[in-house]
Amino acid sequence: MTDRNRELFDRALRHMPGGVNSPVRAFRSVGGVPPFIARGTGCRIEDVAGKSYVDYVGSWGPLIVGHAHPEVVAAVREAAEDGLSFGAPTELEVEMADTLCRLLPSLELVRVVSSGTEATMSAIRLARGYTGRDVLIKFEGCYHGHSDSLLVKAGSGLLTFGNPSSSGVPDDLAKHTLVLDYNDTTQLGEAFAEHGRHIAAVIVEPVAGNMNLVAPDESFLHACRELCSAHGSVLIFDEVMTGFRVALGCAQGRYGITPDLTTLGKVIGGGMPVAAFGGRADIMQKIAPLGPVYQAGTLSGNPVAMAAGLATLKLIQAPGFYDRLSASAARLCKGLTRAAEANGVAFSAQSVGGMFGLYFRPSPPSSFAEVMECDVPAFNRFFHAMLEAGHYFAPSAFEAGFISAAHSEADIDSTIAAAEAVFARG
Repeated sequence: MTDRNRELFDRALRHMPGGVNSPVRAFRSVGGVPPFIARGTGCRIEDVAGKSYVDYVGSWGPLIVGHAHPEVVAAVREAAEDGLSFGAPTELEVEMADTLCRLLPSLELVRVVSSGTEATMSAIRLARGYTGRDVLIKFEGCYHGHSDSLLVKAGSGLLTFGNPSSSGVPDDLAKHTLVLDYNDTTQLGEAFAEHGRHIAAVIVEPVAGNMNLVAPDESFLHACRELCSAHGSVLIFDEVMTGFRVALGCAQGRYGITPDLTTLGKVIGGGMPVAAFGGRADIMQKIAPLGPVYQAGTLSGNPVAMAAGLATLKLIQAPGFYDRLSASAARLCKGLTRAAEANGVAFSAQSVGGMFGLYFRPSPPSSFAEVMECDVPAFNRFFHAMLEAGHYFAPSAFEAGFISAAHSEADIDSTIAAAEAVFARG
């Protein structure tokens, strides 16, 4: 890493914990100095030293149409010229609500917020207020933001550091969260048999992306729906990552399951801090000012952020958009797998829509336990070699990757060729 990146990281360490504002950016899992990004265009980013990378992080998923798409930038510029924030209703947030409810039939009412954590935290509070129950079921390795109730054997950055739960979370809160194994339908049924009358909600990533990508067993997702319906519990699909990333109808449309509440983020903001939660009208009517469950946000529905999100949502509705996106992700995964096999490297990869996972193990994992069998040192070596070659993957063995519409076949093939050279070196 160049001296300019090192210089900025040393400066950042003086006044920012770990030198970053989100833990995985610190490169503690993979080691080394993170590149400080100066600009992005299409599928490429450039660091402060002028080095260019083919980007497979995409701001952790939002940039599905690529960096600095001209239509998104124009929409942001136009909105900003009218004012940055008002703390009052605007037409753009009404348009956002209309668009989300049109694209996602499970949404009858929706509220826009500013972060995925805020969306999931509010959805859980709403589910508890609606049902009058306290118990929440989540799944090991899934990450739903950093609110206290959810930092119990969570994934993402916490998993990266080998610390599956956070200090500072009171036992009185954690005891209301049951943590089960992802994709384990039998265990889920047993939990409902024992605790069903106390379970307010099940929250699940319909495609797990925060312990690396773990695809769902469709029978598991259907069991979540059936058991919640049978016991009067609220099914929450956390689609902050999968929403409009794996399909235009999100994961719920892809797998044919209607949740009671959905949380969204990332893509709906087009790179700006936007998230949302919504669902059945009878549940959403419990939110203030209609009901007793309080939720508020000074910058919720920010007009500049709404403009970025709406421009992105317009672009992804183009005919064939998701067919092309899925094909690009599949091309990357198949190419990397062939390159690894040709060089005797234990490696596998898979994709769902515009998300993908890379694993240093012989086959894709289906559970948290199998994710933990991956060869992390091998991933770290691969990561740094690819970074040096100009290909930027997530700096953790426990994160999904993302393809954008801006990645061409030539871009992907260049990444595969670089990986083949890395695998050949052993």
